[in-house]
Amino acid sequence: MKNAKLVNKSHPTQQTAISIGDRTTIGGQDLLIIGGPCAVESLEQMETVARHLAHAPVQMLRGGVFKPRTSPYSFQGMGDAGLTILSGVRQRYGIPVVTEVMSMNQIESIVAHTDLLQVGSRNMQNFDLLKALGEAGKPVLLKRGLAATLEEFVFAAEYILSHGNPDVILCERGIRSFDSFTRNILDLGAVVALKQITHLPVMVDPSHAAGKRELVAGLARAAVAAGADGLIIECHPEPEQSVSDARQALSLPEMVELVQSLGPVAAAVGRRVRGVEPVRELSAA
Repeated sequence: MKNAKLVNKSHPTQQTAISIGDRTTIGGQDLLIIGGPCAVESLEQMETVARHLAHAPVQMLRGGVFKPRTSPYSFQGMGDAGLTILSGVRQRYGIPVVTEVMSMNQIESIVAHTDLLQVGSRNMQNFDLLKALGEAGKPVLLKRGLAATLEEFVFAAEYILSHGNPDVILCERGIRSFDSFTRNILDLGAVVALKQITHLPVMVDPSHAAGKRELVAGLARAAVAAGADGLIIECHPEPEQSVSDARQALSLPEMVELVQSLGPVAAAVGRRVRGVEPVRELSAA
């Protein structure tokens, strides 16, 4: 990976902090927690999520409006109508938002309505898209491909940086394995390695790795302990009614409980979750 000259660290302590909007950063002491549904379904849904997660506290809201689905008959997202909903919630609640971009012709409209552009695992090596995102003028959340090596992942990020955009966040979201008990295998070794190899922030998506909501909290805490700079987690007002990825979505109370549980773990590795007490005092014996 020595030829990835822009992504690789130039010295062992180099660490890039990236600003997202006016009030959110990733790469410093504070962890970035992103929460929200797999897909934007309605204005009411997204407002309910924003109201609840503001108290979690969650720093960014996620919601897909252009959805890459395995089956062409599955829900493909609300498209531009979903972007309008995201933009309205973003303004009304003062929370930055992230959504996935699938093609170059979506970039302009997504840039106008959101704060962070996500590249999904299926598009990690869509090189024309990566080049265009290098000129987009907004930070990019780049997810690892479901069968990508770390070298392939690093060079995908290099495409974006080499075309002018230094603000790239790497995201480990699980890789395919022979074991079907979980949706994917969360590669926490990759998180540790990427923190050593690159200066870019590294996030973890435990929802897509687990595929089962009861596994998400444990994987999230393990990711923080391994050195991740943030988490992106799926949650929904009525998880079982979610139009996509219902099985892995947390309820909103479960999301709040998870975020609160991260404080002590973050403190143990010299990090913090903004607005969460790091340690609960023990009662006297």
